Amino acid sequence: MDFALSEEQTAIFDMAYGFGQEHIAPYARDWEAQGSIPKELWREIGALGLGGIYVSEDNGGSGLTRLDATLIFEALSMACPSVASFLSIHNMCARMIDAYGSDDLRARYLPKALTMETVLSYCLTEPGAGSDAAALKTRAEKTGEGYSLTGTKAFISGGGYSDAYVVMARSGGEGPRGVSAIVVEDGMPGLSFGGLEDKMGWRSQPTRQVQFDAVAVPAANLLGEEGKGFNYAMAGLDGGRLNISACSLGAAQAALDATLAYMAEREAFGQSIDRFQALQFRLADMEIELQAARTFLRQAAWKLDRGAPDATKFCAMAKKFVTEAGSRVADQCLQLHGGYGYLADYGIEKIVRDLRVHQILEGTNEIMRLIVARSLVAR
Repeated sequence: MDFALSEEQTAIFDMAYGFGQEHIAPYARDWEAQGSIPKELWREIGALGLGGIYVSEDNGGSGLTRLDATLIFEALSMACPSVASFLSIHNMCARMIDAYGSDDLRARYLPKALTMETVLSYCLTEPGAGSDAAALKTRAEKTGEGYSLTGTKAFISGGGYSDAYVVMARSGGEGPRGVSAIVVEDGMPGLSFGGLEDKMGWRSQPTRQVQFDAVAVPAANLLGEEGKGFNYAMAGLDGGRLNISACSLGAAQAALDATLAYMAEREAFGQSIDRFQALQFRLADMEIELQAARTFLRQAAWKLDRGAPDATKFCAMAKKFVTEAGSRVADQCLQLHGGYGYLADYGIEKIVRDLRVHQILEGTNEIMRLIVARSLVAR
C-alpha cells in the first residue's frame, strides 16, 4: 500500500494552497464582515479548472478523482474553510448535472458552471426535513410545460446569491421514490429568498431560505429521471462528506501551524512556551490526531474512487472522525493562544466557529454513526 502522493497530486495541492494564500487568506476576515464572497473570485477559481473538479473531461471538466478533490479542499481551507466549503457545494451540483443531466441540460448549464460564471447551490434541507431528508414537502406539480414548484428550503448556502439551484422536490408520492431533482434559475417568477441568516460561522457565505411560490420550471430542467432525485442527492453526499472533512482538516492544520509559530515567540517564566513539556504533549496529541484523520480521509476517498462496496460507510466514518478531530484541534489551538486566541486578529476563533457546523451539515454526525451501525448490523 503506497501512502505517498504522486507528483501530479502534490502539484494539485501546491496550486490550490498557493492560490488560497494569495487570493483568499488576506481577505477572508473582510468577506466575513461583509457577509459575502466577491463573485470575481469564483471566475478566478473557475479559470484554474476548479469549477468542475470531478466533472468528466468529456463534458469539459477537470476529471479529477475524489482523492484529488480532498487535496484541493484541504489546501484551500488553510486559507478559509467558509470559502472552500462553498466551492464544494458548487462542485457537488456540477457533478450531478454532469452525471445525470440530459445532453440539453448539460449544454445549457455546465459550460458556465465550469467557468463559475454560473454559481450553483444545492437545495435539499427544509424547515421540517433535515436528517429525515426523504420527508421533504416542497412540491413539483406537473403542468403542460413542466413543473410548478411550491415550498421552502432552509439553510441554503448561496440563497439569493447563486445563479441556479439544484432543487429536490416531491413530484410523486411519499418517501424517497417520490422525489425528483430540478434545476431552477435565479430570476424565475415566484422564486424568492428569506432574510440573511445570522450564523455562528461560515459568515462569508450568504445563507437564506429559498422559497418557491408556483415557480414554473420547464420540463427540460428535470435532472435525470423523475423519482430518482433522492438517489442523486444521496450519491452526491458521499463526495460532499469527504470534501467537508477535508475542509476541517485543512483549517485545523492551519490553526496548528499558527499555534506552533505563536508558541515559539510567546515567553513565560523565562522561556518560550513551546519548551514546556506539558504543552509539548498537547502539541503531539494534535499532530497525531490530524495525521490519523488525514490517513482515514484519504482511505475513504480511495474507496469512493474505486467504487468499493463499503465506500459509503467509510465516507460516513471519515466525516464523523475528521470533522470532530478538526474541531477538537482548533479548540486546543485557541486554548494554547490564551487570551489572544479569543481575539479576531489571530484568526483562531474564526476557525473554531467555521468548523463547528461541519459536524451538522452533509448529514449530521449522529446520522454518520447510524449509517455505520446499520452496515454492521446488516452483516
